Amino acid sequence: MTDTAPRPREEDEEDEEDRAGRNRISLDADTVERDLVKLVLTVVELLRQLMERQALRRVDAGDLTDEQEERIGLTLMLLDERMTELRERYGLRPEDLNLDLGPLGPLLPRQ
Repeated sequence: MTDTAPRPREEDEEDEEDRAGRNRISLDADTVERDLVKLVLTVVELLRQLMERQALRRVDAGDLTDEQEERIGLTLMLLDERMTELRERYGLRPEDLNLDLGPLGPLLPRQ
């Protein structure tokens, strides 16, 4: 005769299941749009920061004319304003766009 009663879960199994639940993607219809916007804004913010650093390097190296510097500065300012508007529209904070890459650290530098 076999015992059909479920065996009690071990403490380690509970912790593992709890962690797995936290790492799952929620496919709730109400949050899909917000989560997609969050992902897209994260990628855009990463690219914006890379472009900003590259522009600063070029300015420091003297590779740009005054007109180019002005145009890049204006473009980066407008992009930053638009990012702020979109974050506010979807209830996101700047730190919400920073992905934790585990042992590698955060995706975006902390500002």
